[in-house]
Amino acid sequence: MVNLDYTVLIQMGNFILLIFLLNILLYKPILSIIDKRRKTLEDSDLEIKNLRETVDRRMAEYEEKLRLAKQEALEQKAEIVKEGADRAKGIIDTVRNELPAIMEQFQAKMGKEVGEAKDILRSQSQKISLEIAEKVLGRSI
Repeated sequence: MVNLDYTVLIQMGNFILLIFLLNILLYKPILSIIDKRRKTLEDSDLEIKNLRETVDRRMAEYEEKLRLAKQEALEQKAEIVKEGADRAKGIIDTVRNELPAIMEQFQAKMGKEVGEAKDILRSQSQKISLEIAEKVLGRSI
């Protein structure tokens, strides 16, 4: 029985020594590698989260700048359209103010040209009447 107890004690000692050696040689390195991998994954997750936040922030800034640029463009467009309408109104008003004078000049010019045309037609009609009368009468008048 003493032999058996020593054998059991030796086997238990061997088992404890084996557990101790396995702990030092196998479990601790594996646990260390697992911890490093877990820490690397956590760091990667944190970096991904930070990058996503940065991307989201920059996208929000970009969208805000784009919105402001569109708003500014619309304001400039409205200002240009208003300026164009004001200029057109000014030109129309100027033409309306000048129109009576232009019409008066046109009517005076037309009256003068009509008078000249009447004078030309009068002289031509007298010549033609004289020629017709000479031909009808067959003699010179």
